[in-house]
Amino acid sequence: MQAFFRVVTVLGATAVAACGSTPPSPTPATAAVSLAATAALPSSAPIKVGIALGGGAAKGFAHIGVIKMLEANGFAPAVVAGTSAGSVVGAMYASGMNAFELQEKAVALDEAKIRDLQFSSGGLVLGQKLEDYVNEQVRRKPLEQLSKPFVAVATRLEDGERTVFARGNTGQAVRASSSVPGVFQPVTIGKYHFVDGGIVSPVPVDAARQLGADVVVAVDISNKARGQSPGNLLGALNQSIAIMGQKLGEAELARADVIIRPKVLDIGATDFSQRAAAILEGEKAALAAMPQIRERVAQLLAERDKASRTAQQKAAEAERQACMDKRSRMQRLAGFAGLDDACASQ
Repeated sequence: MQAFFRVVTVLGATAVAACGSTPPSPTPATAAVSLAATAALPSSAPIKVGIALGGGAAKGFAHIGVIKMLEANGFAPAVVAGTSAGSVVGAMYASGMNAFELQEKAVALDEAKIRDLQFSSGGLVLGQKLEDYVNEQVRRKPLEQLSKPFVAVATRLEDGERTVFARGNTGQAVRASSSVPGVFQPVTIGKYHFVDGGIVSPVPVDAARQLGADVVVAVDISNKARGQSPGNLLGALNQSIAIMGQKLGEAELARADVIIRPKVLDIGATDFSQRAAAILEGEKAALAAMPQIRERVAQLLAERDKASRTAQQKAAEAERQACMDKRSRMQRLAGFAGLDDACASQ
């Protein structure tokens, strides 16, 4: 028996000498396994927060307050999608302004700069002034050259198709997204005409997700039917659009990670005098939602960490198996006897 063990030991020593003291160099197959496993590892990039800004005319000033609180708490949106009033704020924010600069612009805004009355069968407001104002604020950059990825959502009048503008004239896209039927004249782009995006996507959650957002924060400022009659034409039209898009809006909002609803329902659609109050309500609503945002971000980080550890474990197991598969019979015997652990570190 002692002689047998001496033979095994010699064989093991021979095998170890043959393998050397370092792990065997990977074969092409082993390298391919390693590369594939590494490629499968989740990215260590930070969580990308996206914001979906809904329509609501003068209520849209609340979006500025929401952005202020997101920035203040370390959740500055990386991508932005906007509908109607949300597209106005969204475009300016995506151009590189911070929330305080947005607030300064809002306080200084003269309604005459964005309202050009022109009586026509298509609407009372032409919309060219709004387009020019937005282009001036974004330094005439097209959508694809803004500092943050941004899209404006509009409705194609010919067939009701949801249209997401991601390239081209920023002001024109915002004008199309904001063209409330009956108030603004439809915007002609190419061979089609476009009106307010709130008809098909009141809060553009899906558009923000398509921009690559990991966490979508939706800001809903739309009118809700509360048994009250709106006091003016624009209010009536805004409420009509909100009612038409309500079911679609609910389905899309359900796909958001966090929904923020500033208490701005009592602010009139054209009441620009309430802009400071709207901003404040946006701040308050965003602060109230902050624990939910933190929880969702932490959950995603934990999921990424778990997936990363699982992928690393699978990669290590695959490399070790590849190492074992290419060993000779003698090396395997030595490994079973505990005399060769060249693959143990794989």
